[in-house]
Amino acid sequence: MSKAQELIKNEGLVGMIITDPYNMRHISGFRGGEGALYISATQQVLITDSRYTEQAEKESDFTIVQEHRGHTREQIFAECLAKEEGTLAIGYEDQSLLCCQFDKMAKAMPVKDWVPMGGKVDALRRIKTAEEIEYLAQAEHIGDVAFSKILDFLRPGVSELEVAAELEYQMKKAGAEDLGFNTIIASGLNSSMPHAIPGKKKLEAGDFVTMDFGCKYEGYCSDMTRTVVLGKANDKQKEIYNVVLEAQLAGLAAVKAGKTGKEVDKVARDIITKAGYGEYFGHSLGHSVGLFIHEKPGLAPSDETVLQAGMIETVEPGIYVPGFGGVRIEDMVLVTEEGCRNLASSPKELIEL
Repeated sequence: MSKAQELIKNEGLVGMIITDPYNMRHISGFRGGEGALYISATQQVLITDSRYTEQAEKESDFTIVQEHRGHTREQIFAECLAKEEGTLAIGYEDQSLLCCQFDKMAKAMPVKDWVPMGGKVDALRRIKTAEEIEYLAQAEHIGDVAFSKILDFLRPGVSELEVAAELEYQMKKAGAEDLGFNTIIASGLNSSMPHAIPGKKKLEAGDFVTMDFGCKYEGYCSDMTRTVVLGKANDKQKEIYNVVLEAQLAGLAAVKAGKTGKEVDKVARDIITKAGYGEYFGHSLGHSVGLFIHEKPGLAPSDETVLQAGMIETVEPGIYVPGFGGVRIEDMVLVTEEGCRNLASSPKELIEL
């Protein structure tokens, strides 16, 4: 019995419909992302169209059913239901399914009880297998390679867009199949915006340059941030950088199975607050990573989830001062019983270029 079928049994359901592409990949092995799954104790059906049927047959051991205008997804679901016995209680992914899609299913299927699954299906992805950990480690290693190459590229006159393009090129050259998310390059005053969009601004002497980037390897994401100074750092830049570095190292040391996300976040946040920069650290300390870049649980003031060995978390404190600039340092780590294994190896001491 698969984990998805165990979930169905534990929730007292007849079956479950999966539409989130990341959960489809995790449960069925199918990477195409277009389609849906129907799962019950006796059926595992993958529905997709002619663009992906051959791929699906190669990647998944589910029964593949092709949808088209004369045989719609909703009709296929109804056919699956006709093979079931008992009260028709069906689980669905209310956090990702569009209302119009749900309305189509509800009209076509004789379901007595539609049961929203919340984050229960996503939770099946929290503990990574050895194979998943290997893919995630390789994705982070590709980021390390790209960072080592980008340092020689950074110089006054180069635009943020050019830096982003070069980082992305280096990740692809090192084996990335795609980006994990849109690359963030923030220089000078722009670095006070945690998720600044790379623009035409050119790097200048004295700038903080924050680079937040990641790739996908075998579908699994990486996430890394490094901040450097173009030229010599001034005293204020050194102060802020060193506070963030101290907080990041303390956060890494606090990660361990049995700790809550809230407890780990507090360790790093207290250091930044004590240094007088608490108001300039607005986001959480970290998040889980897997097939999707932002997964749960997180390292956050409100997250009381207990960390377990096999989870992947980022540790990424930052200080962002409007009108001055900002610093973020981020590594991706594997939670273990003893602490954590850092999947990143790029240097974190202040680099002055």
